[in-house]
Amino acid sequence: MPDYFFFKKGKQTVVLERSEAGVASQLTEQGYKKQFEEVSATDEKQALARFADICREKQIDHHNFLAGAGAMPLIGVLTAVAVFLFRKK
Repeated sequence: MPDYFFFKKGKQTVVLERSEAGVASQLTEQGYKKQFEEVSATDEKQALARFADICREKQIDHHNFLAGAGAMPLIGVLTAVAVFLFRKK
């Protein structure tokens, strides 16, 4: 299975096989940014589908992290209040 990597410019994504280094430099000159992700797939269509899955998972992880980061201080405050009330008795 060949390895593929990705270039993005705005919402446009280009899929390249690892062996296409010349095209990669042209895309960089045109303002495309190479993405960190690289995948192995049977063809470009499957590689792009896997890249979309990876991006979607990243977005979900980011959302879940922010949701947890907002809830943790609230849990800390509620725990402190509960400890205060139990020690008072």
